[in-house]
Amino acid sequence: MNVLVPYITRWSGEDTAPFRIVARRNGIGYADETLGERDSRGILWTRTPSRHGQGKPVFGQIHGPRQRRAMRNLLCQVCAGPADQSTDGVLWILQDQRADWPGWPNRMGVTEPPICLPCAELSARLCPALRRGRVLVRAGAHPLAGVLGTQYRPRLGTPVKTETGLVTFDSPHIRWTLAAQLFRELDNCTILETP
Repeated sequence: MNVLVPYITRWSGEDTAPFRIVARRNGIGYADETLGERDSRGILWTRTPSRHGQGKPVFGQIHGPRQRRAMRNLLCQVCAGPADQSTDGVLWILQDQRADWPGWPNRMGVTEPPICLPCAELSARLCPALRRGRVLVRAGAHPLAGVLGTQYRPRLGTPVKTETGLVTFDSPHIRWTLAAQLFRELDNCTILETP
């Protein structure tokens, strides 16, 4: 039996090796940091090996580097092909949270990459998280806005974890954040029929 495994799903063979975070002059770093562990903005990223397809899929856990690629390039989170786009914007499938605030999902940060229409239909049927209610959303504006990551604060010698959450690129906390995923802020949204 073939199981559909979304592109951004982490596999059991992609476990992260142990690491040690240290305080630097303006934020955090790895004790043994190497070139390429920060992006062009200087943000430190979680070390995650890329062994797509090795082991078993760990549904509900995201592979950071593949999520970043899909978010940066507006690729479908399931098949990694181009996300569906129209004159109304790029397509997302989201858990239905319209009761959260008037105008939802405008101004909402999302870590879920966009999706193509065939994969949206499959996801609506197969994804347990979407069975409780979902909507298709076209976002006319969807700028990259920051990261989802673990924040640290300085403490004598060793930084201490404080919380995990969304941190915008312009936040002073970004240098004290170990980033795991990118997020985009959706705006100019149109809610479509539920698949």
